Amino acid sequence: MHHRHLLASSAVGLLAAVAIGAAPAAATPCTNLAGLPLTHTTITSAQDNDTGTFVTPTIPPTTLTGLPAFCRVTATLTPTSDSAIRIEVWLPKTTWNNRFLGTGGGGFQGTISYSALALGIRQGFAATNSDLGTGSSGCSPLFCGSAGNMGNPLAIAFGDPASPTTGLFGHPERIKDFGYRAIHLMTVRGKEIVKAFYSQSASTAYFAGCSTGGQNALMEAQRFPDDYNGILAGAAAFNRTHLHMAGLAVWQNTHATPGRFIQPGQMTLINNAVLAQCVGQDGGVRTDPFLTDPRDCKFDPATLACPAGTDGPACLNPDQVAAMKVYYTGSVNPANGALIHPGNARGSETSNPAALGLALNESLNEPSFDSLFKWVFGLTWQWQSFDFNRDVASVDQVLAADLNATSTDLRPFAGNGGKLILYAGWADPLIPSQSSINYFNALVATYGGTHFDTALKKTQSFARLFMAPGMWHCAGGPGPSSFGGVIAQPAPSYDAQYDLLTSLTRWVEQGLAPSSVIATKYNNDTPQLGVAMQRPICSYPQIPVYKGGDPNVAASFKCVADERSDVNPKPAPQYGP
Repeated sequence: MHHRHLLASSAVGLLAAVAIGAAPAAATPCTNLAGLPLTHTTITSAQDNDTGTFVTPTIPPTTLTGLPAFCRVTATLTPTSDSAIRIEVWLPKTTWNNRFLGTGGGGFQGTISYSALALGIRQGFAATNSDLGTGSSGCSPLFCGSAGNMGNPLAIAFGDPASPTTGLFGHPERIKDFGYRAIHLMTVRGKEIVKAFYSQSASTAYFAGCSTGGQNALMEAQRFPDDYNGILAGAAAFNRTHLHMAGLAVWQNTHATPGRFIQPGQMTLINNAVLAQCVGQDGGVRTDPFLTDPRDCKFDPATLACPAGTDGPACLNPDQVAAMKVYYTGSVNPANGALIHPGNARGSETSNPAALGLALNESLNEPSFDSLFKWVFGLTWQWQSFDFNRDVASVDQVLAADLNATSTDLRPFAGNGGKLILYAGWADPLIPSQSSINYFNALVATYGGTHFDTALKKTQSFARLFMAPGMWHCAGGPGPSSFGGVIAQPAPSYDAQYDLLTSLTRWVEQGLAPSSVIATKYNNDTPQLGVAMQRPICSYPQIPVYKGGDPNVAASFKCVADERSDVNPKPAPQYGP
């Protein structure tokens, strides 16, 4: 659900014009791939690109620059009669590092993530990406069978299709494609295309994705342990059905009465109050505009309660206080009090809709990502009707087996020598940071039994988690967030050894497990404007603790084991991990 991809819409076809009477172009190793026979696959184009740039076939188009000469292959995969999975494979001609890189999608995808492909080939990988098979259903990253936001300016800016679509309702095979099959088949076919082009297989294979891409990543580790040697999973939407219920719970609460609605700018008010109470108490610095470990913050929104009988933008009325408590708690089964999905962390409050949190939701006509429920209940389903007791099981019965990457049995992947790096932002307002912690803690419990230190050591031999203070969903936010490999283009002076994707390749190929990486915050989030601050991101459960000196320099911090007393709210067993 990466916001940098949400303005892209479904790709349109490219038209190649050949002058009448002109001699046909000579075949090349790239164009010869157009005739490559692959199972359930139609290669739709194979074109050389030696220009150093690429104009994306999106509305609006984006020009990607600084590219090596590469071969661009497009294909459609049809594993079932109702499937139409689009993929692209980009193959560097002279700069290939002998590695294969699968990349993930965002939200409901429906488009190709061209920025991920470009970043992959800039780093020397043969890279591939998929629309997850949802483009044929008219889906975009934020919308897939949702008609309620037609005409909403913000929804249009975030890629709402021009006409209502049916999404995946009535298409069980496309749901399987979206959940796990598209990425696996993209990987298999992509490797075959790599072998045909280079006349050799890739020496190692990696996958990198965030949000839905993180879900893709964990599906690969769980279901297809032979596909990749190393997997980078950011802010994974792995507990998909229950994650969507967490967002829906907040929407229902903020729209239950007119008084519960959080007004524009009030999330900034709340965030300022959170920082005033908690910043610096968790190993960070008193001047930080973010929390290092929000679990240490016990902020109660009732501290912003309006004086009796008053209401206004600079305080919270009783209904708004109740709504914010749901924001922090998450979705709960009202019949038995069981937690369905944890809520958002303190410090994740923001009034910027680009963060994909409540500020975006409050500006739409219906909940973002509510399309998923229409796949189950039909296109006329309305958010008001969802019952958090009765309907949870109905959604899970239809979708959980195909969408929820909740298995913690990674023995086949680890047994093959596979390495997994997870990462997430502590200030993520879309996928609560606690979700990633819960998955990692469940891995530890699976692999080590009751003795935590032994279990942690065993788990960290193949899997590590990095929590980034002040980072929103996949990137951005008030904290340093440039460290995730294919998430953000590095600055010219960027040291690649601090890149998580590079750390993953070193772990797989050299056995050097990362204990920390350096995250960078650029001035105005623009690399060309220089570095504002750097900070280590530590292998969980360690956190970066300020030890003195310039707070904008990474060397002023050290990674320290966090206290065991932190509370990690996790779903009830039937909804977890």
